[in-house]
Amino acid sequence: MDPELLERITARRAELDELEEQLAKELAEIRLERDELAVAERVLERVSEQIADERASTAPVPGEVGGRAVMLIPHREPGVEETMLPPDYQRILAAARQAAGPVMTRQVGEMPGVDVSVRSKLEPLRGKLVRLTDRGWLRKLPDGRFTTRL
Repeated sequence: MDPELLERITARRAELDELEEQLAKELAEIRLERDELAVAERVLERVSEQIADERASTAPVPGEVGGRAVMLIPHREPGVEETMLPPDYQRILAAARQAAGPVMTRQVGEMPGVDVSVRSKLEPLRGKLVRLTDRGWLRKLPDGRFTTRL
């Protein structure tokens, strides 16, 4: 047997063994990353489902007028007048407008005559302020105060 040829075969076998070891390591890393992606995918699906469920549960429930479904608190858009809001919401908007600037829930409650010393009376008012904000009638500032939109 040719010693030079044997040396080349041995060297090539060593190269292939090294390459096989490197590829096996890369394959293990790829499989690990795939497993991590599968977990991330399942988490994303669950979170997306939870968000969709939360949005569905907070969707506005329409009222009925003349047999037709209407939103009790309509979105502020051209053609929708403030007078289309229920009277208590109109009073809340008027109170926010009369204030010299952004107002807290308690301040809005003092104007229409809500008993602001009782927290349970303020929470429904806060809900109405948030609903008006969601529909575009008011703006909520980062500090929790509300202001009218121009």
